[in-house]
Amino acid sequence: MQNAHPDARPLLDDLDVTLLELLTEHPRIGVLELSRMVGVTRATVGARMDKLRASGVVTGYGPQLDVVAAGYPVQAMVTLEIAQGDLDTVTALLQEMPGVLEAYSTTGTGDVVVRLAAASNDDLQQSLLVLGQSEAVRRSTSVVVLATVVSARALPLLRRDVPPTRTSTSLR
Repeated sequence: MQNAHPDARPLLDDLDVTLLELLTEHPRIGVLELSRMVGVTRATVGARMDKLRASGVVTGYGPQLDVVAAGYPVQAMVTLEIAQGDLDTVTALLQEMPGVLEAYSTTGTGDVVVRLAAASNDDLQQSLLVLGQSEAVRRSTSVVVLATVVSARALPLLRRDVPPTRTSTSLR
């Protein structure tokens, strides 16, 4: 649900969040097994999953990838200060760079924050040089990632505002 208005937040209930927790813990689980685990009909689980997909809460079911294990152990967070009005140019450049894992337009002293992955420090430097050669990038600041402290996650936030029911607490 990128760029959604904060008031447009979909209302998730305990069953929705419990299903998401179970899918996160057991990514290959089927609808029938989910229905057994939460104690509702298969049709209810199917309808809830359809709702979560349609609302944009669930965006896919692909494998989670570890770029470090795949041979790209160097990561950096790069803050870009860009020329006024050149966000589209920078976006196109970042989309062309295979080492860009994600990028966000931001407020503050920087305009875009980029997470880069590289096979080595030299590989990282090459990516930074490509960014520096763009007329749209005025300045970049890099911070090398030493270790992941908290992996990307959403479930604690989703669970925060949903009081657990007796059924969901018995599943944990």
